[in-house]
Amino acid sequence: MTKNTVANLLAKDAVLQDVELKGWVRTFRANRFIALNDGSTINNIQCVVDFEQFDEALLKRVTTGAAIHIKGTLIESQGKGQSVEIQVSYLNILGESDPETYPIQPKKHSFEFLRENAHLRTRTSTFSAVMRLRSSLSFAIHKYFNDNGFYNMHTPIITGSDAEGAGEMFRVSALDPKNPPLNDDGTINYKEDFFGKETNLTVSGQLEAETYAMSLGKVYTFGPTFRAENSNTSRHLAEFWMIEPEVAFMELDGNMDLAEDFMKSVLNYVLEHNLDDLKFLEQRLLDEDKAKPQAERSDMALIEKLKFVVDNNFKRVSYTEAIDILRDSKPNKKKQFKYLINDWGADLQSEHERFLVEKHFKCPVILFDYPANIKAFYMRLNEDGKTVRAMDILFPGIGEIVGGSQREERLEVLREKMAALDIPEEELWWYLDLRKYGTAVHSGFGLGFERLVMFATGMGNIRDVIPYPRTPQNAEF
Repeated sequence: MTKNTVANLLAKDAVLQDVELKGWVRTFRANRFIALNDGSTINNIQCVVDFEQFDEALLKRVTTGAAIHIKGTLIESQGKGQSVEIQVSYLNILGESDPETYPIQPKKHSFEFLRENAHLRTRTSTFSAVMRLRSSLSFAIHKYFNDNGFYNMHTPIITGSDAEGAGEMFRVSALDPKNPPLNDDGTINYKEDFFGKETNLTVSGQLEAETYAMSLGKVYTFGPTFRAENSNTSRHLAEFWMIEPEVAFMELDGNMDLAEDFMKSVLNYVLEHNLDDLKFLEQRLLDEDKAKPQAERSDMALIEKLKFVVDNNFKRVSYTEAIDILRDSKPNKKKQFKYLINDWGADLQSEHERFLVEKHFKCPVILFDYPANIKAFYMRLNEDGKTVRAMDILFPGIGEIVGGSQREERLEVLREKMAALDIPEEELWWYLDLRKYGTAVHSGFGLGFERLVMFATGMGNIRDVIPYPRTPQNAEF
């Protein structure tokens, strides 16, 4: 007798062997056919019960959502849709499921309803596929960096710095909110707080990763980050995961090479290892598209979109060239863009980025050399004094997915940029030290993991690619 998973059994050619399996009932038809799933695959295995061999009271307990233990013989399937099935000789109920109250019934549920039942939504085919893909992408990311000589670094979650300069951070405090210690001017005295200063949840591990890159050479972070933006869009979370590699002695061209190779590698991994899940999600999207007007339908199927990235060289275009293309484009001239492009210096929107990828170049695009005034203080200033060595990767259907830059390694230039933005040197004295002691060219980029999972799964809302989404007014589970 061997214990197996559904995935292993469906992959087997050998039949007429005794097997043992535990899983959850998806459906039980005609008091005879159990569709069983254990999470190992998108596919269920059919378990055939001879109702004359089992007590009727036992079979009544085989309901959707119940956990069961079966033993039987793997045989060639008599029906369509599967190559093998199990002829059941032993059946035990491990955990009952009340059919009157179990939320995940074998019918179509709205994503809003499933978010309210996020603790059970991976019992559905869609969310089990999404979360298996999320797991595979996570593994592929660690594998890529490990195979390429990077060291994984765990950057602080609690920090006293704001890497982005956005100021939209979650405060961390142990002070009594009803009676905090006060300074003479009535402000809160954070010197009395747990850390002796004002602290927040991190918005990025980049600055700390830079410190390790300047001694270990190549490092990356993969951790939780937090933004206190009161945004309820389909693309924003208050808690999400970021991948941030940093590499010493690497200029912008090398950074673009790394980012392109990295993105192709991780997407190719799921194409090779998660094809059943991708095929299911692709069919789901195709079925959804049938109900949409022609103009709103996707230009590419899901797997085609992933191969579009993996199989094409990324086109590298300067921001200035992109502005010229967009300004002269038909949708801009006909005022079809929501945000019209008139002058150099405009901050590009998703509609502009997607036009460049999907209509103009018809391949993934890397834009570089952005205006300094729309990018972060740590990006290296170009010789023209108005652009920085920044780069963004643009994908079909989503626009920007990766943002990075060559970092400013010159002490005086960095000081000037910080002063212009009123960033106190005493808050980032350690960051400035990198430019005092053995400074060198270095670069890196950031990738929001949930944005990547959205792209790879075709899901339209970021709340549906993370187990328990944290958004304004929502911290359930």
